[in-house]
Amino acid sequence: MPDTASDLALLEATVREAGKIARSFFGGEFKRWDKSKNNPVTEADLAVDQFLRQTLCAERPEYGWLSEETEDSARRLSAIHTFVVDPIDGTVAFMKGRPHFTICAAVVTEHRPTVGIVFNPILDEMFSARAGEGAFLNGSPITAALTQEIEGCRMIADAGTLQHPAWNNPPNRPWPEMHIENRNSIAYRLALVASGQWDAMMALSSKRDWDLAAGDLILAEAGGIVTAHDGRTLQYNRAETVQTSILGANPALHARMLERVGHLKLPRSRE
Repeated sequence: MPDTASDLALLEATVREAGKIARSFFGGEFKRWDKSKNNPVTEADLAVDQFLRQTLCAERPEYGWLSEETEDSARRLSAIHTFVVDPIDGTVAFMKGRPHFTICAAVVTEHRPTVGIVFNPILDEMFSARAGEGAFLNGSPITAALTQEIEGCRMIADAGTLQHPAWNNPPNRPWPEMHIENRNSIAYRLALVASGQWDAMMALSSKRDWDLAAGDLILAEAGGIVTAHDGRTLQYNRAETVQTSILGANPALHARMLERVGHLKLPRSRE
């Protein structure tokens, strides 16, 4: 196993410095363009990515590297440990001047995260975890909320998805009343559930390893359960980096969500 304490200290320090770069662009003028349809990127994404890659890879040259903003390399598949990074998760929020984007970094070993950081540099929220050692927000322990029922819960998800008429068609079931909001950053959704500020999160569309690896570990270490919509444990740093879907909540609430969505056949399309 890696030295997770050392890796966590490295990630915390490096991501916090990267946050200064993101803040220097936030709310100002910067270049932006679309990598593909509904897939924006900015010069801030690239600047943060470059800093993270140069700093982390210099400290751990034997580690693999997987990032949304770096061309993929098969070298990561033979590395024992791999950095999995999203320099700005929630680029749409960043572009709109909303303080709901994060910088995410994880170390993945044998397809599971061993260290994870989700940092909101605008609100100065540093969520962190290492395997078997609990989850923290700015150094204080956090735990997932204990809400057991879907009805009335605080759900971070796309309201349009939950209100789609297809839920009226058996074996689907309409969702009960909930307090629903969304955040552009998938990692931030997981971290907010881990800290108990929200009860559950769900996305029934494909995500990437860099969206999920750090937040997955943080919520799991906070006592939550994180799976795909069909209950599968997520595996990272494989040749295919697409994850079909994501559910996150405490064990009881997660089980109730799984009862409603586990039968779905979902396409592997990006949200």
